[in-house]
Amino acid sequence: MNPALLIALVVLAGAATGLQAPTNTLLTRVFGSPVGSALVSLTVGTLILAVAVLALGLRPNWSAARQLPWYAWAGGAYGALFVSVAAFSAPRLGIGPTLILLVSGQLVAALLIDHFGGFGLARQPLTWMRVAGVALVVAGVVLVRRG
Repeated sequence: MNPALLIALVVLAGAATGLQAPTNTLLTRVFGSPVGSALVSLTVGTLILAVAVLALGLRPNWSAARQLPWYAWAGGAYGALFVSVAAFSAPRLGIGPTLILLVSGQLVAALLIDHFGGFGLARQPLTWMRVAGVALVVAGVVLVRRG
């Protein structure tokens, strides 16, 4: 894939993440809880993905899937936590601080996963520059909250 197209796709996905918290906050008002709105949100996402899988004719390799470690199946749980917490915190903290905090958590986890080569990924040593980059993002939370 063309690198510029890939970068644009990632930015688009990031923008969609920015839209997720406020739209799920609207659902929370109707369904009475962030967990209820997360259920609706993730159900809609599951239906869209099911249509995409069928349209693309994708077939999983179930024998290989049985060989995966237990934590390979935890992605849905992470997504449920992300959506629920975003829907809960967005009306309390604001969309900007909520998303910055979510990204901060993602970056800290990414640094640790990279450093230890977690999940079979290549090791990327922790450096002061990488830590400083994450610290600047976290400092952004303070600036956005006070601004």
